[in-house]
Amino acid sequence: MSEETDKKIKKQGLIKGVFLGLVISAISIIYFYFMISLAKSAVVITFGSIVFSYLLPLSAAALFSLSLRTKIGGLWTMRQAGTGIFIMFFISYLMVFVIKDQLFAKVIEPNMVQKTEAAMVNALNKLKEETTKPEEKKEADAKIVEMKKAFDAEGTVTIGQQIQSLGISIIFLFVLSIIFAAFFKREPAGAVS
Repeated sequence: MSEETDKKIKKQGLIKGVFLGLVISAISIIYFYFMISLAKSAVVITFGSIVFSYLLPLSAAALFSLSLRTKIGGLWTMRQAGTGIFIMFFISYLMVFVIKDQLFAKVIEPNMVQKTEAAMVNALNKLKEETTKPEEKKEADAKIVEMKKAFDAEGTVTIGQQIQSLGISIIFLFVLSIIFAAFFKREPAGAVS
């Protein structure tokens, strides 16, 4: 029974991961268009970043974790939860990489980085114009220079840096899946983790 349940968890984790990846990709793309067309202030961009980059994806991940647990019968051990959720997160990470980072950013919207940079610089310039304090204007100028350096560095990513980023992402996904597993586990009576 346990081997059958483990197979079901892996299969459902894979399926839920595909759908979670689609949802997170859609959220990221919507945020991009929100930022370049609607967000005209640094406050709105920051608030939108928190909502679209953290709150919505984490909420979707929690809902998909609950759905995964329900799909396999509502009970799973910590190990089963960690395995299923990690598979789901890893597959969704791959989906986001393919859909948003490759297809969208390189084919559909090849100037995504430049448009994002322009929107953020414009918002910071607007904030700088609205302030009357010279020290706040200097802070805004420093943030603009820092942001431009970050965007320039993003444009010159090597294969080695991408591999290192993948390794770090896998570790992060593993830790996050363990945290989610601790929240969403529901041990069967008499089960040993």
